[in-house]
Amino acid sequence: MGAQDGPTLITSVQRAFRLLEAVSAHENGAPAKQLARETELPLATAYHLLRTLVHDGYVRKLDDGGFVLGDKLMSLHSAGHAQTLLSRVRPALAALRDKLSAATYLTFYEDGEIRVAEIVDGPRTPRVDLWVGFEDAGHATALGKSVLRELDQDARRDYLSRHHLADLTPRTITSVPELLRRIESSPLAPAVTDLEEYALGTVCVAVPVYSGDTLGSLGVSLPVERQAQLQEIRARMLLVASRVTRSLSLTI
Repeated sequence: MGAQDGPTLITSVQRAFRLLEAVSAHENGAPAKQLARETELPLATAYHLLRTLVHDGYVRKLDDGGFVLGDKLMSLHSAGHAQTLLSRVRPALAALRDKLSAATYLTFYEDGEIRVAEIVDGPRTPRVDLWVGFEDAGHATALGKSVLRELDQDARRDYLSRHHLADLTPRTITSVPELLRRIESSPLAPAVTDLEEYALGTVCVAVPVYSGDTLGSLGVSLPVERQAQLQEIRARMLLVASRVTRSLSLTI
């Protein structure tokens, strides 16, 4: 690498960022000549950087020749927003892990799927072996069942119509009517449990949380030997779930 490569690359990145800032200032788009003038870049340089940004999806060229921010940049913004939200609740999840001596999980129901957003574990509180993805095991996990319990009937029916109730352990519930009966009559409601239904030797408890209008669940996994503590654990989790919901629902 030549001695001037570093500064040259840094300058190119700086110029690209200046262009992105200029593009973002024009809701209806701006032509290359205007963007070059606003960023004090040579027109040829602006054209070259804009073509690269368009090619990579960070900028989009309109039919009238103007440039607006692209889908990839919007995706980065959304991801950054999600990371900011999660950073707010990680301390609460870590505190719950330490208080209960149990790995802690946070999921959200997005685009019709139950997805894990965060896992906080440690050497003394290992996570359950995720040998089957949560998207395909909602019926067998407390986290998934918590979401299903909170969904309205149409959304619940839609989810179950798209997901086979796979037999993951001898204790997995594979009958839709039985699954719904147990969810609706959970003795720990609004908490639900997974009693070795996802993994033998492990029990889990989950309670609902929300991020604005987005439904989710907060859960912990424990050795089956601690099953007698579920009522006490439920009480602690409901308090933390309330705090998590408040944190996630605050406007950034």
